[in-house]
Amino acid sequence: MTSQTPKNYVLTNITIASMAQNAGRYGGLIELGSIAVEGENIAWAGPSADLPQKFSGFEQIDLEGALVTPGLIDCHTHIVYGGNRATEFEMRLEGASYEEVARAGGGILSTVTATRAASVDELVQSALPRLDALIAEGVTTIEIKSGYGLDLKSERNMLLAARKLSTLRSINIKTTFLGAHATPPEFKGDSDGYIDQVANTMLPTLAVEGLVDAVDGFCEGIAFSTDQIQLVFDKARELGIPVKLHAEQLSNLGGAALAASYQALSADHLEYLDEAGVKAMAEAGTVAVLLPGAFYTLRETQAPPLDHLRAHNVPIAIATDSNPGSSPLTSLLLTMNMAATLFRMTPEEALAGVTLNAAKALGIEQSVGSIEQGKRADLAIWDVKHPSELAYRIGFNPLKKSVFGGQL
Repeated sequence: MTSQTPKNYVLTNITIASMAQNAGRYGGLIELGSIAVEGENIAWAGPSADLPQKFSGFEQIDLEGALVTPGLIDCHTHIVYGGNRATEFEMRLEGASYEEVARAGGGILSTVTATRAASVDELVQSALPRLDALIAEGVTTIEIKSGYGLDLKSERNMLLAARKLSTLRSINIKTTFLGAHATPPEFKGDSDGYIDQVANTMLPTLAVEGLVDAVDGFCEGIAFSTDQIQLVFDKARELGIPVKLHAEQLSNLGGAALAASYQALSADHLEYLDEAGVKAMAEAGTVAVLLPGAFYTLRETQAPPLDHLRAHNVPIAIATDSNPGSSPLTSLLLTMNMAATLFRMTPEEALAGVTLNAAKALGIEQSVGSIEQGKRADLAIWDVKHPSELAYRIGFNPLKKSVFGGQL
């Protein structure tokens, strides 16, 4: 992270898409705007003509008509892992079945094997290029999950690597313990025994070590049942740690409703979510995190129920789901385009999905996610005229500058 001390300044000659809640389109799109930054925080934002006199002594930085949005937030990633699954990708394209890939040593088992063999420093070094690609697109906050270690030592190493990344780059990192991701080979045929280890040994130990900001699980026929996830969530509640859940990706097991019953921060994927699950999420304030990269890579055909989510006012976030198997994606801008093209989200919904709603999915919306007085000055400055261009372009990065904690 940068060691420079933030200074006071005003960004002028900008268009502001504040993404503030209920403030109009794009949070109140302000042309000829200014943003006053004082230390690490936003001191004021609005039309330049209304800039308070007390900021007139601040350094004025003319951004020549650039668009300014909140710094982007990737609220669902798995970017810390060992190895890669390119060979498996090639096998699938050549017609190999999931079982054939697994017998050849592919699938999650190959990532678990490679991750267990890697040191913390090796995990950090392999993750840095992926993290740098996201930072280069204006990402200032990222969530990183464990879940490819599946034993205490390796899960700890993943979380330690995630924490270390925040000391090497100017980015805010939230860590999520995803021990309930899959059953490891040593527990084959005994998923209940593994869940007992996750809930009663791994989670409490890692929580005491201060490595867990949230707890996640994979609720699916190929992973864990709602009863098994409930045991993990009960322990998380006992420890005072918020929860989230991979749910309804391949089938509808009622995972989203279960997550909502624990006031989960988010339920993620959701292709097979029904209206009852949507209503439960709405009542709990649980964010829907949609992951078009996995939908695209797995060539799914059933899209998440966007109309139901809209009708019940469920906040919708989007994320890269960057992972070695189902979404080897490290572009949040491309994710925005995918959300618009594949899920029919509007450009405004896509931008909200990587700013304010993504912040809600991490439980940090009081400090980041919109351009409002008192919030942290995490900003993305774009060489475009209108925010719709961010979701419209494919393979094009118009980032001009980033601001992280007031540092331009």
